[in-house]
Amino acid sequence: MTHVVLDVSAILALLKGERGASKVGSVIADASVCAINQAEVISHFVHLGAPLDDVRAMLAALPYTVVAADDALAWDAGNLRAATSSAGLSLGDRFCLALAKRLGVAAYTADKAWRDIAGDVAVKIVTIR
Repeated sequence: MTHVVLDVSAILALLKGERGASKVGSVIADASVCAINQAEVISHFVHLGAPLDDVRAMLAALPYTVVAADDALAWDAGNLRAATSSAGLSLGDRFCLALAKRLGVAAYTADKAWRDIAGDVAVKIVTIR
């Protein structure tokens, strides 16, 4: 059962052993990640030169659930633009928030700017650092 949704920044903090990694590690077994955000994580490591098979193995070891981005989620993410543009959130960020809102759970992120829009998007935001 999903209890949280993870943003890319939270996953990267865990994988890189950055500050906040332990907070992410404590919830990862009960976490979901939008497929759009999974693609962002993959892209990050491929851009750094990691072989795709290594990235696949690294992410396969993480016990979170990847949730497909369907048409309804796309509409929800697109609709969040007005509420999130002041904080500079990306389309991927909005997919994360839309999934958290759909599931009725908190979104974990390292991006402190998300706290500024939490009320506007009606999602509990947990900053990991």
